[in-house]
Amino acid sequence: MKILYICTHNRCRSILSEAITNGMAGGLIDAKSAGSQPAGEVHPLSLKYLEQAGYQTTGLISQSWDDFEDFEPDLVITVCDSAAGEACPLYFGKSLKVHWGLSDPSKLEGSEAQQAAAFMDTIKAIEERVEQLKTLAQRHLDATQLKFELSMLGAK
Repeated sequence: MKILYICTHNRCRSILSEAITNGMAGGLIDAKSAGSQPAGEVHPLSLKYLEQAGYQTTGLISQSWDDFEDFEPDLVITVCDSAAGEACPLYFGKSLKVHWGLSDPSKLEGSEAQQAAAFMDTIKAIEERVEQLKTLAQRHLDATQLKFELSMLGAK
């Protein structure tokens, strides 16, 4: 299964989702991430806390969804509310699209401990979702069944 995670700026939540999915389900799921208006750099705390959680960060970059015209994802998952409201490019027309909103830990202004907790909470939420995605990927569901199963897991 191929998944493309979309977040407007592709610097935090979608990056976290890409790295965690590939770390937990590599071989079963091929995950990429992109943004409609990419920031051009990954948030440094995204890299820091991914590494602390044991995930690879090599090769993670903030990039445009236009770079994935040939990727042909089975599933496009928006992880921020603003990206969920945007119209995806036509070349994602055959992909199943769902929204799994995540809070943005990079926007928290607080102590280092509070920032760490916010990132680790988001990482844990993604890990839980990836466990569910792994189960679904192993079942080789068609698009209708996959959409139903994802909605049962909270995807919109």
